[in-house]
Amino acid sequence: MNISSVGSIGLSVSDVDSMNMIDISILKKSLDAVEQNGDFLIQMMEQSINPNLGSNIDIRL
Repeated sequence: MNISSVGSIGLSVSDVDSMNMIDISILKKSLDAVEQNGDFLIQMMEQSINPNLGSNIDIRL
């Protein structure tokens, strides 16, 4: 068994682990963005049902 090939395998595993961590962090960021967009969409839908809700205040003295 060649020792230099064993070292290169270890480096490859380390590189794969690093790439997996990067992929996971990118997926977390995209999930956060999707969640924010969903909240914004829900807010827009709520406003479309009653578009004038909260825009006027009736005050009587």
